[in-house]
Amino acid sequence: MASYMLLIAEPRGQRDDRTMPEGEALYQRMLDFAADLKERGQLVMTQSLRSDRDAVRVQVREGRPRLVDGPFAEAKEMIGGFFLIECAGRDEAVAIAQQCPAAQWATVEVRELGPCFT
Repeated sequence: MASYMLLIAEPRGQRDDRTMPEGEALYQRMLDFAADLKERGQLVMTQSLRSDRDAVRVQVREGRPRLVDGPFAEAKEMIGGFFLIECAGRDEAVAIAQQCPAAQWATVEVRELGPCFT
């Protein structure tokens, strides 16, 4: 078994264009998708993220912190949430990502967990 992160990269401002009932309906689809993964024993963890309007980016260079408040105008997308799954390998992770409802309105990036030096 391998572990993969499915990152949901949403177009910036997309949430602002939805009504509350539309947003709630899409969120329910994501909850149903997560429940199915959990039932199959493949879901390790999932979480949605609020808009990056109130986020902050932190960098420390030469011992000095640099903070940049969101929203981040240079980015066309924001990470809206993630699924951490376990599956047989990359092909299965990609197949699961294709089933994710968010793939219809966002991009689902599939990344295997592993050391960052490789």
